[in-house]
Amino acid sequence: MFRRLPDPTGTIAFDFEGTTFEACEGDSVAAALLANGVLGFRTTPASGAPRGPWCLIGNCHECLVEIDGEPNRQACMVEARAGMQVRRQHGARVIPR
Repeated sequence: MFRRLPDPTGTIAFDFEGTTFEACEGDSVAAALLANGVLGFRTTPASGAPRGPWCLIGNCHECLVEIDGEPNRQACMVEARAGMQVRRQHGARVIPR
């Protein structure tokens, strides 16, 4: 479904739920996860159904993940960095008071 254009500039490694994945430098977290075959980034609060990115431009919030312990991060808006820890977000989005 997703494939790389030729000649990526370089790669970095990051962790997704205990598995090390590679990303091209400059990839968003969403692009990196999709390129590694991950389609479900979060689960819905009502049914627990998996959800994945829809717009990839920061409008839909379907790609919310936890990055380095911080929840509610839009994977499409965050550049993948070497060593980052990414986890699926489960249930309802928590909005700090």
